[in-house]
Amino acid sequence: MQQPEAMQDNKVNVKKVESSFALSAKRVLASREMGVFIALIILLIAMRLLSPYFLRTNNLFNVLRGMSTIAIMAIGQTMIIVTAGIDLSVGSILAASSMVAARLMFMEIVPPWAAVLAGLGFGTLLGLINGLVITKLGVNPFITTLGMLSIARGLAYLLATGLQGTVASNIPMRNEFVTFLGKGYVGPVPVPVIVMVILVVIFSLFLRYTVLGRQIYAVGSNEQAARLSGVPVSLVKTFVYTITGTLCALSGILTAGLLATSATSAGVGVELDVIAAVVIGGASLAGGEGTIIGAVIGAAIMAVLRNAFVLLKLPIYLQTITIGLVIIVAVAADNLRHRNR
Repeated sequence: MQQPEAMQDNKVNVKKVESSFALSAKRVLASREMGVFIALIILLIAMRLLSPYFLRTNNLFNVLRGMSTIAIMAIGQTMIIVTAGIDLSVGSILAASSMVAARLMFMEIVPPWAAVLAGLGFGTLLGLINGLVITKLGVNPFITTLGMLSIARGLAYLLATGLQGTVASNIPMRNEFVTFLGKGYVGPVPVPVIVMVILVVIFSLFLRYTVLGRQIYAVGSNEQAARLSGVPVSLVKTFVYTITGTLCALSGILTAGLLATSATSAGVGVELDVIAAVVIGGASLAGGEGTIIGAVIGAAIMAVLRNAFVLLKLPIYLQTITIGLVIIVAVAADNLRHRNR
């Protein structure tokens, strides 16, 4: 038989475990991500009631495929916004990077795999330039990336038309590997969705468990305090803009693979969806807050909304207005949350 003292200790330990579990559950339920996830569930239920086609397998995979490129870019945008920055050039970098790969493939200068690497490298370079202009020249992130938005879009036109200005809006990108990346399947799952999931897991772990990941949050929470604590602020900021350029380039390759062409119009306006996904997912434009998982949930909400407009045959202007309202409401909610702290 157990002694009374041992039985009492067991009861205390059980209560501690129960208390710890209850506290963890309370934190999860109170998190911004959980609130956004519940909103997504409500939206899914509403769409199921409004359209019998919504929950069909093909439609759901189309929604996932559509959100994958937004979510991949939102990974980088999350890290940038966590540092209290912003990147308006993501759509233009997407277009310019895929155009580099398409031009090299079209001219058959290098093997297709090297063309893809060149496209990824070009996106990385543009992201690096954003980071260096912000950190070394002290230009505001909004102005820097707004300028890059125009520069990268111009480069996409240049690559498509050439110096002679010959009219061209796209370049074919018919390569088996790129096509597989964009529109292929592994079993029933689209390849872009698999790529998205892998990147989400990698960067979620990176932000949570690495020194650089924690430094990203430190810079956004209090840049001056982070600098005094020995955090290499300029290096951290440069890193997040550079990696975002790489992720945009990857999204460009996936998009070109899906469409079998690289278009100068690719990614136009996509920065709105990316920023909206991140802010809806709980990231604060003031910096210091945000998670990759939250951004993915936000991207899912944006994708479901766009799919809803198609299934319900609603006019395009209503879709555009709704996206704008969603962004304003998300930012306003974030501001109110900070005021009430």
